[in-house]
Amino acid sequence: MPEPEEHAEAPRAGRCAIVGRPNVGKSTLLNALLGQKLVIATPRPGTTRSCVLGVYASDDPPTQIAFVDTPGLERPKGALGRVLIDSAKQGLVDCDAVVFVTEAPKASAPPEVNEKDATVLQALEVSNAPVILAINKVDRLKAKERLFSFIEAYQKKRRFDAVVPISATRGTNLEALLSEIRERLPEGLLYDADFLTDRPERFFVSELIREAAMLNTRQEIPYGIACELDSYGEENGLLRIEGALIVEKQSHKAIVIGSQGEAIKKISTEARQQIEAFLQRKVYLRLWVKAVPGWTRDPIKARQLAIKEGEA
Repeated sequence: MPEPEEHAEAPRAGRCAIVGRPNVGKSTLLNALLGQKLVIATPRPGTTRSCVLGVYASDDPPTQIAFVDTPGLERPKGALGRVLIDSAKQGLVDCDAVVFVTEAPKASAPPEVNEKDATVLQALEVSNAPVILAINKVDRLKAKERLFSFIEAYQKKRRFDAVVPISATRGTNLEALLSEIRERLPEGLLYDADFLTDRPERFFVSELIREAAMLNTRQEIPYGIACELDSYGEENGLLRIEGALIVEKQSHKAIVIGSQGEAIKKISTEARQQIEAFLQRKVYLRLWVKAVPGWTRDPIKARQLAIKEGEA
């Protein structure tokens, strides 16, 4: 008798929100899962401001995971903080699964629930989707046995459908994480084979400019930086982009420009190089700086500049 044929796994697809407090590596994780840089990532709090969708696809087994990168969840600081919290919670809507990212404790820290994760755990209470706990940065944990106590502490706070220790920067256990997510997705496919994101090109260009500005400024300035694109178009085979970096104080404007324009020149060069790498084409970029006093404390301006920047 002929041997029975193996049954191919059914295709699965769905939305998966990536949530966590600021600076635990959510954006780095998304980029690692996609195998390319889609969203910006810096060591500064408040880097992610909008929910960004990026689709992971695999043929074996047939899988499409629409990851939603969300702003860091923390106690809000002013109007901008409240806007970011609302944006993050919106990312949890209609998700089939949630990946809650925290980070392994440092050597000097006790293996207990980080108090800053309280806001995240509270936000997860409104979601009915299965939640996977991803413990990032496990590569820095030399005494691996401490991880068991850490996991136990989090499981006492709520029930998780799976727990996966990972390192987003090193790619550790990412396949295991993808497998856990896939198991919890409905059958069927949702997107065309080459679909990656629902955001327009210029959104990512604006984000890359903001990333360069954040990486080249210090203290409170990065939190108060936004980017607006004034012109974006083709001219003689060159993509010409002109835009403004928004800061919230006149004193910040002088710092971002720098002595004899050196700071803004460095920001422009780094941003242009990143944009060219992202778009795979030559770019002309011209930036200037303008102050919009107190924009992070104004609910309307905060939403306009933080959530909608670069979308038009």
